[in-house]
Amino acid sequence: MAREDYEVIIGLEVHAELSTKTKIFCSCKTDFGAEPNTQICPVCMALPGALPVLNEKVVEYAVKAGLATNCEISKDSRNDRKNYFYPDLPKSYQISQADKPLCNHGYIEIEDDDGNPKKVRILRIHIEEDAGKLNHNEFGTGSLVDLNRSGVPLIEIVSEPDIRSVGEADRYLKKLKSILQYIDVSDCKMQEGSLRADVNVSVHKKGEPFGTRTEMKNMNSFKSITRAIEYERDRQIDELERGNTITQETLRWDDLEGRTFSMRNKEDSEDYRYFPEPDLGVIKLSDEYIENIRKELPEMPESRKERYMNEIGLSEKDSNSITSSKFLSDLFEEAGKISGNYKAVCNWINSDIARILNEKEEDPEQIPFSAKELAELVKLIDKGTISSSIAKKVLDELFENPRDPNKIIEEKGWVQISDESQIKEVVLKVLAENGQSVLDYKAGKDRALGYLVGQAMKQTKGKANPKMLNEMFIEELKK
Repeated sequence: MAREDYEVIIGLEVHAELSTKTKIFCSCKTDFGAEPNTQICPVCMALPGALPVLNEKVVEYAVKAGLATNCEISKDSRNDRKNYFYPDLPKSYQISQADKPLCNHGYIEIEDDDGNPKKVRILRIHIEEDAGKLNHNEFGTGSLVDLNRSGVPLIEIVSEPDIRSVGEADRYLKKLKSILQYIDVSDCKMQEGSLRADVNVSVHKKGEPFGTRTEMKNMNSFKSITRAIEYERDRQIDELERGNTITQETLRWDDLEGRTFSMRNKEDSEDYRYFPEPDLGVIKLSDEYIENIRKELPEMPESRKERYMNEIGLSEKDSNSITSSKFLSDLFEEAGKISGNYKAVCNWINSDIARILNEKEEDPEQIPFSAKELAELVKLIDKGTISSSIAKKVLDELFENPRDPNKIIEEKGWVQISDESQIKEVVLKVLAENGQSVLDYKAGKDRALGYLVGQAMKQTKGKANPKMLNEMFIEELKK
């Protein structure tokens, strides 16, 4: 049977670390990168007699995430103990939420692979504490436990199994990340583990019941997630085609080898022996509390997209690209306001800046320069101080060593040549050296002009004013 006869079913459980200053059940800090075991106390160390106290900001952020993803907010929820053993889980249970989560039955709108609108349903969003972290000895002789992360607040966003392709999974995750950043509840720094996903994959022949699912845990790279889904989809299809069955299990994705490895049998909810957390009261929310949070929600991507198209005149494609990231959208708005040229700022973000980020495999949040510096670059082009080709070099400098673009062009001697006599000297020299191109132009081959201008730019190391070059070449060629 061909691969096309199978359908892949994907469900995602996304964990986002909340940007609170303190942990979920104690007053320890949540700063990333601190020295091991320097942000801990009896509560997050699970010392006998230490009692948790729920951080109210965690509830607020979770409700905000629920409202932004069209969820119903529960006015009556509670915390539960999820029992399992792991070396970096000091209590041997995790305080989470089981049957009464804060948020239920939401959705996120994406496009399917044909470009049609599609709603991916969200089953639930609940709050829970993070575990600690194991630092494995590079020589394989042991592991050390760092409890700084123990008790850091998380929300877990569980999708329904509505995703039907790798592309849909990628678009869903990126949309979710964007929403969480817009409402400012998580920095979503995947390289720091602030956003990670458990990926559930199954395949079945179209028209038949869903197949047995496998789960890949704690994945924190969009690229790795898409590769892992593709591999696991194909692996399961191959197994079924051989007449084998799929085992429900937890898998580890090896990014270097590009394959999955079995870790353990996949647990079901009954394996965790959930029961209500006896040391915490129920969570009661009023209608007024929920509505006050709703009123505080910022302008969301869809609204910004419409505004950019209607008020600034950006295309739908450009607006989608800019609003895909809150950081990019904020950068665009501020740089556009300072420079007075929103369209030029948009072009730089969607072309050269996007290219450099892609080459570096970095997120927009890692752009090292400010909106003021980007705006100054645009103004220098508009004033004719530098050419577009020089501006690309300035942008490279801004990525490597961000500073005032005026200082960069002064240090490098990149000020555009706009002196008429200097440009004429270059034009005459290029014409004298390229007689065939002159004949080609006079024979009606317009491309010859572009070649001549390119030679002039080469001789001036990109510093000649291109508009003046074009005009002067045309003038001389007409003689």
